[in-house]
Amino acid sequence: MQLPSFQRPRQRGRVAISQVWLFTLATAIAMVALAGMGLWHLRQSAFDAQSRELSLLSLALTDEVDRGLQGVEEGLHAIRSNFLDGQIPASIQTTTRTFKSLADLMPLVRTLWLVDHQGRLLASSNAMSTPEAALLTSQLIPKQVDTLVVSKPFIDKSTHESLVAVALQAGKSGAPSARWLVAAIPANKLLGAFSVASPSVDARMAVYRDDGVLLAGSIVQASRLGEAQLAERLARPRDIELHQFRDGSTRLVSLHSLERYDLKVMLTRDLQVVLLDWRHAAELTAVTLLAVLLILFLSVFLVQRANRKHETAQKQLELQVTRASKLESLGSLAGGVAHDFNNILAGIVGFGEMAQDAAPPGSAQARHLSKVLQAAMRGKTLVERILTFSRGGAHIAIVFELEPVVEEVLSMLAVTLRPKVVITQELEAKGARLRGDPAQAFEAIMNLCTNAMQAMPQGGMLSVHLRRLVTTDHRVLSHSKLAPGRYLQLTVSDQGGGVTPAVMEHLFEPFFTTRGAGTGTGLGLAVVHGVMAEFGGAIDVRSSLGHGADFTLFFPENDEDLEPLTFQTQDVQHGTGQTLLVIDDEPALVAMTQEMLEAIGYTTLGFTDPNLALEALRAEPLRFAAVVTDEMMPGLTGIQLTEALHQFAPHKPVLLVSGYGGALLAQRAAVAGVSRVMSKPLQRTELARTLSELLH
Repeated sequence: MQLPSFQRPRQRGRVAISQVWLFTLATAIAMVALAGMGLWHLRQSAFDAQSRELSLLSLALTDEVDRGLQGVEEGLHAIRSNFLDGQIPASIQTTTRTFKSLADLMPLVRTLWLVDHQGRLLASSNAMSTPEAALLTSQLIPKQVDTLVVSKPFIDKSTHESLVAVALQAGKSGAPSARWLVAAIPANKLLGAFSVASPSVDARMAVYRDDGVLLAGSIVQASRLGEAQLAERLARPRDIELHQFRDGSTRLVSLHSLERYDLKVMLTRDLQVVLLDWRHAAELTAVTLLAVLLILFLSVFLVQRANRKHETAQKQLELQVTRASKLESLGSLAGGVAHDFNNILAGIVGFGEMAQDAAPPGSAQARHLSKVLQAAMRGKTLVERILTFSRGGAHIAIVFELEPVVEEVLSMLAVTLRPKVVITQELEAKGARLRGDPAQAFEAIMNLCTNAMQAMPQGGMLSVHLRRLVTTDHRVLSHSKLAPGRYLQLTVSDQGGGVTPAVMEHLFEPFFTTRGAGTGTGLGLAVVHGVMAEFGGAIDVRSSLGHGADFTLFFPENDEDLEPLTFQTQDVQHGTGQTLLVIDDEPALVAMTQEMLEAIGYTTLGFTDPNLALEALRAEPLRFAAVVTDEMMPGLTGIQLTEALHQFAPHKPVLLVSGYGGALLAQRAAVAGVSRVMSKPLQRTELARTLSELLH
């Protein structure tokens, strides 16, 4: 199903948002993948470098062990060749002294012994006792070989030092009474220069026999393998491999073989220490990457939130434009209706007053005409309120202070407060001035406060706050748009049930009300809207259901001097035959106005065509004492006629009569030079008073 046109932008917006997040996620995955590949390459480089270093060191240490054992082997061969040659010395003491001098020439050897095939000591280089006979007979003597044989470690009882015995057959190979030359070597001497050449404290070195017996070092104690398993692994040595140990550590292992002596040299390093620099780099990279990703996602989030705010503001602006357009259309419609209705009321009031003058006092006819006039005046009041909404009424425009007007409204409300309704006020704009009609401002504030009290049938607090406001940017309000400038902000708050969204859409429309029949006309807030439009201000409404509503009016502040509102106090004087020019596009209204003016002492000349009237004025400007003209006429409006008249008769009084004159009628009329503005329908006494003020 095809979406409506107004929903398509929202769908496209949601698709765009999804695409942005997908792109961001793809970018994040790519960054993580690239960082991972870089770290893996760096890890391999670090691993390979440490492996090469460990392999070279292991090879050097293995070579050192080999050379040390070769020295021992060569020494034992020399002893066998030069001193023993298969014959037992005649003197044990001589042999002991000879062994001592020879042992001193062999750096690795602690003690030299000569033992028989049963392990009994025949000669020794020092007083150190031989290991148990079982160790010698079970591990060394039975081998019957012509090469060096290495035993398991044993402990020197006097020094508690770990030693390793190496033996070489001293007699003829295979002879049943063979003797053995045995050299005792400290086990730690097999580690050579490891303690000096160790690359770091985590490095470990060990020397094993091929059967898995540990000769020197301590790696086997942490290994998961027993001697048999270790012997099997040692049978197939590798240059570099990783091995798991019992303490949970993983170590880098280098293993080299000394086949001549059936030994293996193992050198290890802790993998965690080997990769310590890489791990620091990885942690730094991870933190940096996390920060970059966080900034990336946060940036996208902030951009999306800004877009959402922009969309919300755009929707609010569209809603405000829609509301303003609707109110503008309603105002134009109401103004047109009011204009025609005022013309009808003008005839009713004018001819009704003249008919009432002709009726016998106290007669039924007089009473009936009085009722007709009362109904007509109620209609006039209603039309005036509609004209206020449509910004087409006839009003004055002076500079006045707003705070006294607010105080006057609150004083009147204090007398008629409902039970349990409390008024609080904060007036913080002393001396602040506006340009407009103070009566309109009074009516708007009174309507807002009355509306707020009606919203609290069970009582509550009515708060009125007036303060100055300076705004430097455009603001979108609920029912208006506020331009930058200086304003007087008046907020009226209640604790009622709030305004629903449905009611908010029609809040300022004329004749719209949520109250029952007979309890309201629906024109109170409509009048407020018209008044604020006349002042060039704005309206904002904030509400949540169950928490009351805040109605805020923004009046443009004015810096001009105060213009006091004065009233004429002289008595009303009728005409003395002055000629007045009457202009209206309705012939009946021209005839009625002429008759009304002639009844109070004036001579009149009437026109229904404003252009013909202007020609008459141009022809005889001094003939007419004043001009009484309608505003809305075809061809030439009353204001345009006044502007043309003042080009050749600049001081001619003009009384502008309006049924509906459009927005800011009073200001436009004052600029054109209109002397007074009156609203239809005209009452005879009001008309007589106004003309008396203009002419006398």
